[in-house]
Amino acid sequence: MKTVLVASSKGGVGKTTIATHLAAQSALTGLSTVLVDADPQGSSTRWAERRAGLQSAVLPIDGTRRNWQKSVPEDAQRLVIDAAAGAMREDLDSHLDAADVVVVPVQPSVLDIDATVNFLNSLAKHPRVRKGQTRVGLVGNRLKPWTNASQQALDLLKQWPYPVVAQLRDSQAYVMLTGLGKSLFDYNSAQVRQHQEDWQPLLRWLKK
Repeated sequence: MKTVLVASSKGGVGKTTIATHLAAQSALTGLSTVLVDADPQGSSTRWAERRAGLQSAVLPIDGTRRNWQKSVPEDAQRLVIDAAAGAMREDLDSHLDAADVVVVPVQPSVLDIDATVNFLNSLAKHPRVRKGQTRVGLVGNRLKPWTNASQQALDLLKQWPYPVVAQLRDSQAYVMLTGLGKSLFDYNSAQVRQHQEDWQPLLRWLKK
């Protein structure tokens, strides 16, 4: 079972959107997928509940409980953890101990990037990250590729020791789909496929 932790010390960076999309994509490929909602706001849980009637349903688990691991079914094939908003490394130790990879969303602003530096520095001190047992990847999120701000942000991200594993364009579709318990991967229109392509580098990185 591969475990993906989506985390950031900065709120409002699209963490839950990325976690739910990764869970949906996994379920749509036929994997038994569990979404651990460690955020007290419960947004991932509500998304999974809206999706419950689909063949590609995702099982939500309350990750705010101390012994959440005991609720994970033995036949689970993919575990996606939506960390609490604003959580620092010390708040994530139990999740980091289980994670194969950590996906860190970053928005293209100086404030967001500055806020993420301390978080990444603290991640680097975790034994599994330090030993290379848990990989860390950055996702540039809500990018406007045609703007200087987004390009400058990407240039800054690429200077860090962790790879930029995806560049996701800004789109109101994400807000609408999350409210429906859906994802971009549930549709096949030409416009949606363009956005799906943004995710392919991340999906390939997760398979490594």
